[in-house]
Amino acid sequence: MAKDEGASSPDKQAAPERIAAFRTGLSAESRAAAYLMAKGYRILARRFRTPHGEIDLVARRRGLLAFVEVKARATLDEAAFAVTPRQQLRIINAAQAWLAAHPEHAEFELRFDAILIAPRSLPRHLMAAFDASS
Repeated sequence: MAKDEGASSPDKQAAPERIAAFRTGLSAESRAAAYLMAKGYRILARRFRTPHGEIDLVARRRGLLAFVEVKARATLDEAAFAVTPRQQLRIINAAQAWLAAHPEHAEFELRFDAILIAPRSLPRHLMAAFDASS
């Protein structure tokens, strides 16, 4: 069977735009994690994936558990608008899976935050950016 030249395979490079976006995302998540740690949070998980969605960061501070979406864009406003209702639902579903896998955190106060990252700006932490009823 001949190899389809248009299909992606492990030995082919991804599109340069996708590689750049992936690296930007990893860098933004690292900046966000450092920012949260400086504010007294402990990072419990990074890039938690489920079939229903992904959570960029799970962070704890005292009795609070924050599920954090990290968005990096050219401006902080663009980053804020990038957290869509559909994406919020996927994060909520992933949070339910995380809690099912970590029942020791079931009694914690839960919050859905966003951290916005843009060049030449300090990260912006939106606490309670959305909630599970939205």
